[in-house]
Amino acid sequence: MRAFLAILAREFLGYYRTPLAYVFLAVFNAFAVSLAFFVGSFYEANVANLDRFFLYHPWLWAFLAPAAGARLWAEERRQGTLELLLTWPVTVWQAALGKFLAGWLFLATALLATLPMALTVGWLGDPDWGVVASGYAGSLLCGGACLGVASLCSALTRSQVIAFVTGFLACFVLVIVGYGVLDELLSGALSPEQVSWVARLGLWRNLEPFTLGSLALQPATYFVSVALAGLGLGTLAIERR
Repeated sequence: MRAFLAILAREFLGYYRTPLAYVFLAVFNAFAVSLAFFVGSFYEANVANLDRFFLYHPWLWAFLAPAAGARLWAEERRQGTLELLLTWPVTVWQAALGKFLAGWLFLATALLATLPMALTVGWLGDPDWGVVASGYAGSLLCGGACLGVASLCSALTRSQVIAFVTGFLACFVLVIVGYGVLDELLSGALSPEQVSWVARLGLWRNLEPFTLGSLALQPATYFVSVALAGLGLGTLAIERR
């Protein structure tokens, strides 16, 4: 357990040893607020809720989670420290879990930095704080799912650039699944039931219930399953190497 916690702390603090972490936090907050106000017409809606704020989070996570997760394994392989890491008294699975949790905590700090947005809504109106909390929980789960995909991509290469690009493309596919444009394209080849089933595999369709205040089991299971699938396949890739 001590070695596992050491890996978690090492990876989490490693994000803050470079200016890139602070750029990441600034970019996430800037885009999250800008998309809500300028694209989602947050202020013009004149409604005290954050559904328009969370609407664009899958797009943000699809880009920023791979940026944060690209270094998890690729950096170890590039620097030649992977073998040294695996000499610690931990299994590959424990090392992978420690890295993933560190990355997820980093994403949580980025999300936590958007709390002034929620406080502003509370000052201007009377929002349902249960719905707001549900939206934040769903967004964090969505970020964890994207990070799981990024962890797998990072385990397959020693290049952080390749890990980021492949992770972004994979997450991008998960984002567009379930959007109206894709549903219309699929409706010509699939039945309505099949189109609905495909839509349930998308990030936004599973985040939507959380933005409405519903802590449903199925969407939460989806996010956890995607994260664990990426984490598990990435661990197998490292073990085979």
